[in-house]
Amino acid sequence: MAFSFCGNDKNISAYSVENGVLNNGCFVDALNLVPHVFLLFITFPILFIGWGSQSSKVQIHHNTWLHFPGHNMRWILTFLLLFVHVCEFAEGIVSNKVMNTDHLHLFMPAFMGFIAATTSVVYYHNIETSNFPKLLLVLFIYWVLAFITKSIKLWKFTEFGVGPQHLRFCITALLVILYGLLMAVEVNVIRVRKYVFFANPQKVKPPEDLQDLGVRFLQPFVNLLSKATYWWMNPLIMGAHKRPIELKKIGKLPIAMRALTNYLRLKDAYEDQRTPEDRDQNPSIWRSMYRAFGRPILLSSTFRYLADLLGFAGPLCISGIVKYLDVTEVVSSEDKKKETYLGVYFMSSAELLQNSSVLSVLLFLALVLQRTFLQASYYVTIETGINLRGALLAMIYNKILRLSTSNMSMGEMTLGQINNLVAIETNQLMWFLFLCPNLWAMPVQIVMGVILLYYLLGWSALVGASVIVLLAPVQYLIATKLADTQKNTLEHSTDRLKKTTEILKGIKLLKLYAWEDIFCGNVEDTRGKELTSLKTFAFYTSMSIFMNAAIPIAAVLATFVMHHFLNKSGPSPSEAFAALALFHILVTPLFLLSTVVRFAVKALVSVQKLGEFLQSDEIGDDSWRNGDISVSLNAGKKHTGMTKAINRKQPMRYQMDNYEQPIRRQMRPTETEDVAVKVSNGSFTWGNNLLTLSDINIRIPTGQLTMIVGQVGCGKSSLLLAMLGEMQAIDGVVHWSKPTDCELVHEGNISWSETEESAEDAPSKNRNSVAYAAQKSWLLNATLEENITFGSPFNKQRYKAVIDACSLQPDIDLLPFGDQTEIGERGINLSGGQRQRICVARALYQNTNIVFLDDPFSALDIHLSDHLMQEGILKFLQDDKRTVVLVTHKLQYLIHADWIIAMKDGSILREGTLKDIQTHDVELYDHWKTLMNRQDQELEKDTQQDSQTTLERKTLRRAFYSREAKNHVDDEDEEEVEEEDEEDDFSLIANRRSKIPWKVCWCYLSSGGFFMVFLMVFSKLIKHSVIVAIDYWLAVWTSSKTDSASLNETLSSGIPEDSHYLPVFITLCAAGITLCLITSLTVEFLGLSAATNLHHNLLNKILHAPIRFFDVTPLGQILNRFSADTNIIDQHIPPTLESLTRSTLLCLSAIGVISSITPAFLIALIPLSVAFYFIQKYFRVASKDLQDLDDSTQLPLLCHFSETAEGLTTIRAFRHEARFKQRMLELTDTNNTAYLFLSAANRWLEVRTDYLGAVIVLTAATASIWSSQYGLPAGGLVGLGLTYALTVSNYLNWVVRNLADLEVQMAAVTKVNSFLGTESENYEGSMEASQVPQDWPQDGEIKIQGLCVRYDPLLKPVLKHVNAYIKPGQKVGICGRTGSGKSSLSLAFFNMVDIFEGKIIIDGIDIYKLPLHTLRSRLSIILQDPVLFSGSIRFNLDPERECSDDRLWEALEIAQLKNMVKSLPGGLDAVVTEGGENFSVGQRQLFCLARAFVRKSSILIMDEATASIDMATENILQKVVMTAFADRTVVTIAHRVHTILTADLVIVMKRGNIVEYDKPKTLLEQEDGMFASFVRADM
Repeated sequence: MAFSFCGNDKNISAYSVENGVLNNGCFVDALNLVPHVFLLFITFPILFIGWGSQSSKVQIHHNTWLHFPGHNMRWILTFLLLFVHVCEFAEGIVSNKVMNTDHLHLFMPAFMGFIAATTSVVYYHNIETSNFPKLLLVLFIYWVLAFITKSIKLWKFTEFGVGPQHLRFCITALLVILYGLLMAVEVNVIRVRKYVFFANPQKVKPPEDLQDLGVRFLQPFVNLLSKATYWWMNPLIMGAHKRPIELKKIGKLPIAMRALTNYLRLKDAYEDQRTPEDRDQNPSIWRSMYRAFGRPILLSSTFRYLADLLGFAGPLCISGIVKYLDVTEVVSSEDKKKETYLGVYFMSSAELLQNSSVLSVLLFLALVLQRTFLQASYYVTIETGINLRGALLAMIYNKILRLSTSNMSMGEMTLGQINNLVAIETNQLMWFLFLCPNLWAMPVQIVMGVILLYYLLGWSALVGASVIVLLAPVQYLIATKLADTQKNTLEHSTDRLKKTTEILKGIKLLKLYAWEDIFCGNVEDTRGKELTSLKTFAFYTSMSIFMNAAIPIAAVLATFVMHHFLNKSGPSPSEAFAALALFHILVTPLFLLSTVVRFAVKALVSVQKLGEFLQSDEIGDDSWRNGDISVSLNAGKKHTGMTKAINRKQPMRYQMDNYEQPIRRQMRPTETEDVAVKVSNGSFTWGNNLLTLSDINIRIPTGQLTMIVGQVGCGKSSLLLAMLGEMQAIDGVVHWSKPTDCELVHEGNISWSETEESAEDAPSKNRNSVAYAAQKSWLLNATLEENITFGSPFNKQRYKAVIDACSLQPDIDLLPFGDQTEIGERGINLSGGQRQRICVARALYQNTNIVFLDDPFSALDIHLSDHLMQEGILKFLQDDKRTVVLVTHKLQYLIHADWIIAMKDGSILREGTLKDIQTHDVELYDHWKTLMNRQDQELEKDTQQDSQTTLERKTLRRAFYSREAKNHVDDEDEEEVEEEDEEDDFSLIANRRSKIPWKVCWCYLSSGGFFMVFLMVFSKLIKHSVIVAIDYWLAVWTSSKTDSASLNETLSSGIPEDSHYLPVFITLCAAGITLCLITSLTVEFLGLSAATNLHHNLLNKILHAPIRFFDVTPLGQILNRFSADTNIIDQHIPPTLESLTRSTLLCLSAIGVISSITPAFLIALIPLSVAFYFIQKYFRVASKDLQDLDDSTQLPLLCHFSETAEGLTTIRAFRHEARFKQRMLELTDTNNTAYLFLSAANRWLEVRTDYLGAVIVLTAATASIWSSQYGLPAGGLVGLGLTYALTVSNYLNWVVRNLADLEVQMAAVTKVNSFLGTESENYEGSMEASQVPQDWPQDGEIKIQGLCVRYDPLLKPVLKHVNAYIKPGQKVGICGRTGSGKSSLSLAFFNMVDIFEGKIIIDGIDIYKLPLHTLRSRLSIILQDPVLFSGSIRFNLDPERECSDDRLWEALEIAQLKNMVKSLPGGLDAVVTEGGENFSVGQRQLFCLARAFVRKSSILIMDEATASIDMATENILQKVVMTAFADRTVVTIAHRVHTILTADLVIVMKRGNIVEYDKPKTLLEQEDGMFASFVRADM
């Protein structure tokens, strides 16, 4: 028989047992089969019946629960066991070849052992998931039996003199050890779980996370194999293909990864460094990070070292395979005889490794393991990085909530800085953690690589290595330069964004004044600077790419040239290609090292910034909030110590306060009972040592209405903030009366260790919070309802009452989803008045004893103010007996006040009731009276319903109508979404989602210019051909060595033979290096020119779009195109494109090379490419979804931070810190979940592509071994093929990753393109600009004939057949209710709306025919919302730089601003900050008036421009308009009728038609006329 278990050699009786059964080697091997067969027989029925699964004791939805102790240990041991079995099998096969006949017993038991070990782990997994430990007994018996049989074998080996020098002895010994350990693991399970031999088995509860169905991130809970290959991700990634991944699908984070858990860990580590002796020592962030997150980093580094060491197996195996490919095994028969024991041959350990088939399997296993370890290392660092980021965000947030306000307002800590901390610094630390194992792994890798090179090639290798090492600093230099240019670019782009934002916010003004081009030029200048630094950026990027590609070529060149001169001959193929592979391995760490070092430097800077931030001033101790209680019990001692820690600047003062208060409190109990807040001898500052408020002594009576009045800028708002404790008190005490029935409590803000919610805090929270409405309204990015309830429980009745009091109902009705509409930064853009009313509503709704309202009327017109005063303040608040403090300019309300505080220049002028002031300070009272009279007149005349509010409502309504209209038309982004909703046919969607957007790519490339595209493609192809040629030439050269060596042993002319190889090699290398340079430059500059063109077109399109476009498109959406999308196009697409083309071409050329050397490889390629196609298809879809989730969850997080920083005073006044913290933790966790899943998906992909790569290497090796038996390829070519196969395994995942990234990034191009389709306004007109007279319009005569106007061809007309005639120099007033078309008429003068019938003739020229620029630059208008741009005052008045200084001063004088501007540093060149924030609203309005005066046009249109000005100033203005514009035509659109009583002509409009048209006097006489009724209505 050909196959016999014991072989049938002639001279040995294989089956005889004369010397005892156990002394027959074959029998011992047969005995070893028994346990394996036993296991298979018992487990298979159990596995197939699967009855174990029914008996599950604990129902959980995951089959991932780790039940048994020693779980990971068991998996690791099983893997080792499998590996040893493979070795045993290989050894058996190779030994068997030496024997004369087949001895099955040499490898059969090993094979069965392999199967049994696999079965054991499958069986164990099933028992574990079904939680049925009794069945584990089977495994226990198996381990015991296997251990016994293997021990017998080992014992016999020693008996017969087989020792450790023989491989089979080592293997058997290893197996004995492994079986012993597995037995121990099994015993341990019995010991812990007591499932057998014990009376009461232990009950087990699944981990908390798994009981919660929301946790979908299973990495910590699955078994080792699934952990290593991310098998548990399969359903998620495959499922993404059918329907998009949503937040629901990725669930919650496991507890250990939540931000709160990690925050507490980091905070403990941070606080532990503060010793009691030295409270002021600043804890080191590095140390706390190490303490909190050091262990996982060490674990990751261990994985990393293992992976790196295994990485060197590749080159060594290649050299071995090439070396032993041609060497036939010649073992002399004497040797055989010598090593025969027990009738079979025993090989030495080294002999096995001289077999190329064995080496190729080893290479495969090494690759698989190396990749698995590498991915594990990545995963651990990423998880730790995410945990760290969560912890840091929580730390920063807690600090923000305690920042002192003066820090914010004095600019020590700007919003920008805080946003940077959140968006940039934390991410940089996270990235540093990702990369930090590289810091210590790389040096080891480099040293190892150099040693191996030396071992292969001798001294010449060191030359090559030194080329690599010497060029590393150059790379570092390039990397730092890159970082610097990126910083510059960032500065310029922030600048550009700021300008763009301003333009878009003031676009209406720019268009009305025809200034678009000036501002557009401004942005283009900044963009120019940005592009210059982008050019440098592109240059350095391409240099860095070039270095990365060229260094290995240069190193190989140097090495082989040196080798040639030193050894007078080239290397052997096995050495050459091992060296080549090693160089490829070495380049990666060096290239990465520069990045890692750069990140390390950045991380140092980030930590420093973070440290400074965490050490910055906090708001003072809060004990004064409940002055009387603060020192109760032993609190006094504690506080003083604490305040020292917090407020290192004035600890003494606080101690004094703390001790004074209780005493004072006891002295005058009677007086304080009815006082809610009392300030005595207060002096307060904003932290710049200038006293803002001095000598303040006031009391706020409980349950009454207190008003604070005074001129603009006299410190009214500061007084409120001082009472809220936001200002630094230099002197004096703020004393809050004790809230009723509140036991000794204090506010928990005092101690450092900020417990999240302590029980005693609860009762005081509500009562001690103050409902505060700031002057600058502050909204959350939430629904309107959430903004008003602000975390309080929803009470329908109360909510309705508040909304009515603030007259918000009409506004709510306009919103698309009513009060569920998102408002705030990212929501609907509301106008100032609407925002302010929402803030007031919030203050009214809260259930607090004290309400502070800071000028709630400033942005409201008179009607709303009255309504708010009557319904809201007098009725709603006073009915509840709440204490109200109201800052206001409206003196007519003083009659309602119970207590009045009059301020002047930061101190109190008078305090008392109106009666007191009337008796004691007659002068002040008279002054008020005159102002009040004017206000009363105003009340009489202000019938006009149509106020600012209504106008705001109108813009809102217009925006929505237009949005609907627009939705009918089309919007590319939306279109896709809608289609997806409509078709439920999954396959279609899936199909669309997995397609690559080729059209967009083409659009992007073509905007880069065709020549560049051609150059790029061409140079890329040539470069890759040259690189292949270099390696091919090397293969031919080295192979010629081995061939010629055998032929020319006798001839001494061997040396001149290869003389021609060297010059060709050098030329090829030089060409390769040059081409690397060219390709890297072309790609980057292609990207640059595309970016330039796209931005230029986008800017021009948007600035010249009709005003309607801006009503329809949310500002945020437009800004996103200029910020995020432009940034992606500028900086991200080019490198991705480069990387994608490079890795794809590398893989393709490699596969081409392998196939041409061993055509047999092509057969294996088919299944491999199918597998690859599916992996990338699934991954791209899932990755895109997860990327979107990551982006969309990051935005709310960043917004929440900036929101909190902006609304600090409000949040602290309301005492809502805990709620905001909670929200921040939720947002952080959501974002971290998305990010974790994204990185796990990347690992999923990489593990799979790496395994594919390993299979490719294996097939290439097998194919070459197989074909070498037929004498096909030369050794050199085999080496070439294998080296290329190794590179494929490195680059496969990059192809997919880059494809996925490019797809995500191309979305930016799509979005920008969708805007490039907008229509521009028709700027030309039918007349030439030169035909218009220079001084037109000199008279200012206006004829309106049959005018019809609409906002959009799809909407109804807003003006219908309007006819009017205005004589030169007339003062005309236009009034009418909301929506009557007044504002539309004013826009029609500027041709801003669609005039589709009729015409307006100004001084004999039809304005429709004029070029827009000419028309708009000759008229002037004052808008209702004051808009100022950052720059100088001069720039704001006259951006065209046409007027002389005198003219500007004259305009400022007319507008009552001359003195103020003179007092500013720089006069006309004084700085205006963004949006004019450094001037009050009234002053801004005056600047806008001055701007209109500067332009000496004979027609002025005023769109009710006096809304936000106090009475006195408004009066002056009225006079000015009458005098300064005596000879010009003035059209006033009135929201308050009294402003137009003096006009020459009044036009009353209704629903787009003119109803009345005459002098005001005659109109008043018509009793039943509309105008008369307007005036009457408000008498």
